[in-house]
Amino acid sequence: MEKQDAPKTKRMKIYIGESDLWKGKALYMVLLETFQKAGMAGATVTHGIAGFGAHSRIRTASIIRLSEDLPLIIEVVDNADKLEAILETIHPMVREGLITLEDVQVLKYTHRGLNPLPGDRLVRDVMSRELVSIHPHNSVAEAWETMIRQHRKALPVVNAEHKVVGIITDGDLIERAGLQQRLSVAKNLDMRLIEQEIQDLAKSPQQVADVMSRPVVIISENETLSHAVTLLKKYHLKRFPVTDSSGKLVGMLSRFDILQQVVPVEVPAATSTPFLHIPRVVGDVMRSDFPLVKETDGLETIIKAFLNYNTHRLIVINADNQVTGILSDGDVVTRLPDQDKQPILSALMNRGKPFPSQVTARQIMSPDPIQVPASFPIPDAIQRMLEQGRKWMVVVDDEHHPIGVVDRQKLLEALINIPNIQD
Repeated sequence: MEKQDAPKTKRMKIYIGESDLWKGKALYMVLLETFQKAGMAGATVTHGIAGFGAHSRIRTASIIRLSEDLPLIIEVVDNADKLEAILETIHPMVREGLITLEDVQVLKYTHRGLNPLPGDRLVRDVMSRELVSIHPHNSVAEAWETMIRQHRKALPVVNAEHKVVGIITDGDLIERAGLQQRLSVAKNLDMRLIEQEIQDLAKSPQQVADVMSRPVVIISENETLSHAVTLLKKYHLKRFPVTDSSGKLVGMLSRFDILQQVVPVEVPAATSTPFLHIPRVVGDVMRSDFPLVKETDGLETIIKAFLNYNTHRLIVINADNQVTGILSDGDVVTRLPDQDKQPILSALMNRGKPFPSQVTARQIMSPDPIQVPASFPIPDAIQRMLEQGRKWMVVVDDEHHPIGVVDRQKLLEALINIPNIQD
């Protein structure tokens, strides 16, 4: 598992006696107040039931010796620099005891009030029960036709016992069956083009079993949303099948399903810099390496940007570097004349060159994208994206210059503060 890289995290332990004082006040309370004022992430006092220290006298909490000076342990986990700095303050306070400092690996750090996700809700209460599945022996043409008809980007693949054996997506069909475009693009095409592609796929001997993704990550309907989010992040998924106790398919759980459970909460002002960065606002999770095109850029430049950035969306800016729109590959296909669609589809798949055209980004973009400042709270961002049916949100400065983008995946990951884990 990956160790927390930056900042380096340490744990301080302070061993003192229950009766130890500092300026007439219980030492452990003075130490807690000192840590709190210094902006530490938190501290815990543990009451020992027995122990011995430098004087080698055993102290115990037994009934006949309740008045003894029982041991206390104070633990603080925080940034190494902060802990080493506070040592100068607390060192003279601990006149008799022990102080240790050690490296630790932090796997999670959050607290109530910062996470608006009802993580204890069960998957079965949130999942979509409107199932559309397919069998391994179905053809790739049947899979694509089902996706088109049912508006599904992914289909769980089930066997005769209705148990999940794989999942097939439009990406699988593009990569392994020669499909020409994603579902979000295809659904805006003329039915003639769609039918032609279904006929082309029907000539292939490939079946769903030949192109589906497997093994597939599944989740039980009795698992919690917190566990579901962890799996989505760990495996970089957008959705996965849900099964019952017998392993049969009973639903699908997507990022959209989970984000819908988020309720905006008041974001508390940060009183200190925690040892781990807890995402509160969109500026904490935005991507700063986003793709840009200008309003006046032509079709060739637009296609190159899609391919170079390996993205399906571009931010459009004007001459003053202000955001004026978002351009998706679906916009490009949908808003061009029918006779131009096939060459554009080939160009977007990097299977051909775009034809000469006078069309500019301004003419085919979707205007008025969601624009928010970096200080915009994450729960509110989720709500706004869901209300407007958007997948991207542009983060701008005071002059509406783009400084980042946030998508659904980033917002989902913000709901459960787990570092990226690697071997």
